[in-house]
Amino acid sequence: MSTDILSHTEAGVMTITFNRPERKNSITSAMYAALADAMAAAEADASVRVVLLQGQESIFSAGNDIGDFLNKPPAGMDSPVFRFLRGIAAFPKPLIAAVCGPAVGVGTTLLFHCDLVYAGDNAAFSMPFVNLGLCPEAASSLLVPQMLGYHRAAEALLLGEPFMAEAALEVGLVNRVVPPTEANGIAQAIARKLAAKPLSSLVETKRLMKKGQQALVVQQMADEGASFGRMLQEPAAKEAFGAFMAKRKPDFSKV
Repeated sequence: MSTDILSHTEAGVMTITFNRPERKNSITSAMYAALADAMAAAEADASVRVVLLQGQESIFSAGNDIGDFLNKPPAGMDSPVFRFLRGIAAFPKPLIAAVCGPAVGVGTTLLFHCDLVYAGDNAAFSMPFVNLGLCPEAASSLLVPQMLGYHRAAEALLLGEPFMAEAALEVGLVNRVVPPTEANGIAQAIARKLAAKPLSSLVETKRLMKKGQQALVVQQMADEGASFGRMLQEPAAKEAFGAFMAKRKPDFSKV
């Protein structure tokens, strides 16, 4: 497993840590592969009862590593990023996240597949897909309106501007807001509390809660993936990414 993604299991909890703080935990294709493999291993390992995703006190994830993303764009639904997204969407055991600092793009959308989310009071969530000439992913175009309501979802997805931990608490994206120094520890304590419960009951309860929309999530993820791949080749995305790499403001007036 990549050293940019750390994983260890103790007391029935697999803790997966984004460990690339020098690059704001931006996620490369290799990191997505490591994440997908870790989720698959957690599902198959009977000793793992709960999975916890975490970053550091100052950063959860800046989303995709843009340079790596441009060099290795997703090549179909079997690419590492889609393997990871399908893995978290279908993960049958409890999935918890501890989020501090920025959670950008997939750093936010993956949270809609978690069962419990604990945020530092410095957490900032954003889904700036439109600003990159792209569309939402991870079934967020379905799940964000469901949780936030349409108008708040439109604000988050069309403007792509950050919203802070208290706003996330208000709409139900996070369960509790705590000091950043406490977020990972509190999430770990909750994970161990869950791990002490009967796994069969946890899995069946989660299945029953999610079964009404599971097929919709899979379909929405596939529809988004097709649109995302097409839009990645179009002028708006090329202008957005070119501007990002050149550290200039994008000009969408001609696209």
